[in-house]
Amino acid sequence: MTRQEAEILLKRIFKLPTFYDEQWQTIEHILNGERVLLIEKTGFGKSLCFQFPATVFKGTTVIFSPLIALMRDQIKKLQSLGIAAKCINSEQSIEENAQIISDAKSGKIKILYIAPERQENSEWIEATQQMDLSMIVVDEAHCISVWGHDFRPSFQRIINLVKLLPKGMPVLATTATATKRVENDIAAQIGEGITIIRGNLLRNNFKLFVVKVNSEDEKLIWLGKNIEKLSDRTGGTGILYTGTRVDTEIYSKWFNYLNISSTSYNAGLDTDSRVAIENGLMSNQWKCIISTNALGMGIDKSDIRFIIHTQIPQSPIHYYQEIGRAGRDGKPAYIILFYNPNEDRKLPEAFIEGGRPTIRKYEKVINVVKTGLFGEREIIKQTNLKSNEFRVIKADLIEQKIVRESIYGKTKKYEFIPDSQALNTKTFEELRAAKIADLEKMIEYVETDDSRMKFLCDYLGDNSNHIFTNCDNTSEKKIQVVVTEEWSEKLQDFRENYFPELVVETRGSNMVNGVAASYYGVSNVGNAIHRSKYEKCGDFPDFLLKLALKAFRKNFDNELFDLILYVPPTKSGNLVKNFAEKLSNFLKIPISHGLQKTRETSEQKIFENTYNKSENVKDAFIYTKPNDIVGKKILLFDDICDSKATIKEIGKYLTNLGAEKIVPIVIAKTVGGDIV
Repeated sequence: MTRQEAEILLKRIFKLPTFYDEQWQTIEHILNGERVLLIEKTGFGKSLCFQFPATVFKGTTVIFSPLIALMRDQIKKLQSLGIAAKCINSEQSIEENAQIISDAKSGKIKILYIAPERQENSEWIEATQQMDLSMIVVDEAHCISVWGHDFRPSFQRIINLVKLLPKGMPVLATTATATKRVENDIAAQIGEGITIIRGNLLRNNFKLFVVKVNSEDEKLIWLGKNIEKLSDRTGGTGILYTGTRVDTEIYSKWFNYLNISSTSYNAGLDTDSRVAIENGLMSNQWKCIISTNALGMGIDKSDIRFIIHTQIPQSPIHYYQEIGRAGRDGKPAYIILFYNPNEDRKLPEAFIEGGRPTIRKYEKVINVVKTGLFGEREIIKQTNLKSNEFRVIKADLIEQKIVRESIYGKTKKYEFIPDSQALNTKTFEELRAAKIADLEKMIEYVETDDSRMKFLCDYLGDNSNHIFTNCDNTSEKKIQVVVTEEWSEKLQDFRENYFPELVVETRGSNMVNGVAASYYGVSNVGNAIHRSKYEKCGDFPDFLLKLALKAFRKNFDNELFDLILYVPPTKSGNLVKNFAEKLSNFLKIPISHGLQKTRETSEQKIFENTYNKSENVKDAFIYTKPNDIVGKKILLFDDICDSKATIKEIGKYLTNLGAEKIVPIVIAKTVGGDIV
């Protein structure tokens, strides 16, 4: 097929006039049955490079993508063009996914999107052998490389399918972000004879800024003063990226307090909420969406006018990927990064630690598996690892043939392989060093006095000689944060009237969602609690009592309670008891000292996963006069809430005693494991 012939089809099917030269170059290789790695900037139109050939080929094109939002968005567009496209993902029912697989085997689907994790599913693996496959596409291909910024073990299983493909079946791998090292790794995995097409990564329409601050307060104040101005100046909406789910909530509540049109988004939302916000983004429903990096990947919105980061990403690759969602229409887009030199390294360092566990953690898993045959939950409990840490370790140990999966009935167990090679730690150590070096490069981006766009392009291997003048080190004015007394008072008032919800409702318990007076991370609150608990500075100060009373009155002032109970302490002596007595005195609710421990428990903060936190407090409480609880409405107080395991356990116990309603209230809620 010539380019002229192809563009006639392009106009008829996709309603587009022409291909970019690099699009046609890629498509020509694909139509010739070749393997291609395409590295192009976000918004270039990489998806057309596989969607167009898919309509030409007779069989089914399978696209592996980690982004459910992208699947939804692209399928909607393809179906509107009359192209038979479907996706298989975890948010659909088993029956719906099974029907789509059946339709694919029957040749009714031209383009099939699927999550990489399906390569672990035996039904899917068997189905691929019965499909008339015409092409395999690996979207976000950096995920198949351990050196990539978002490596996923399940992606590497795609290569097992690629290796089984007959010679002459095209394979396309696409990404917007790949260093030379990642490029070489992807090419080696896809196979011999691969053609690499690398485009120009320059985004001339970006205006890049770094804003140095001394505190979270300065970030909140600058954004409160300027976010609407930025939206009005650019005539569009934007995305504010935060580091954790909790931060999305705090910034969203702050904007609501200031009557700024916004909403928050993170991976913890249910499917319907995520879809509604994604649709709202497309229709410019808000001036700003506040999100973790869970939002934006693959959403084809050309007119995002600004991207702001309140937290530095782990690497320039992460940063380029995330800012690449702005200004795809070629019009100016503002790119702003806040940086607090005193604090902002901690979160990306924690991500690096969680993404690649230490060798000691690998050894803990090996030592447990050597002692017997265990399932995932039991290994996590015995090793006191986070679930995501174990899954990374498990994939590596299986890859090194140190551990294998075995199915017993319907249960998956893990067993040590006798006489296996010792753990090879060289790659892990190199990878950890590479991730730390990437973070140092991100800091270097912040500190550079040279062109920021050139810094990013050089880092990503685009060594063009273009003169870059689109940042605050070249032609743009630097942004300074000015904190006035008026705005400090506004922020203080917000903090004294914003109380995080404690989501603790569970089936079979009469406990309802409660409230925290603050987050532990707020400096004056956290510092005051720490001084009283760990530095023996006496009772919790009165300002914490005032906050707790305000939290109660804002949420439960119209409710009548029969009793105040408090959580028996592990190490804090009478601090919780004394505070509860003060609450009782001010609220005129009788207090009971009857809730006690049946055994010694450990501090919850030493446990890394929910299994061990729950086990630590299971059946650990008793009420001395259980008949006093029957039919009562109870206010349950504790100082700090972390995993909620303690509060939920007490709620379940009091429910079994006959309590009508239990409402928890705490001084502070920790960030806990809520990240993306």
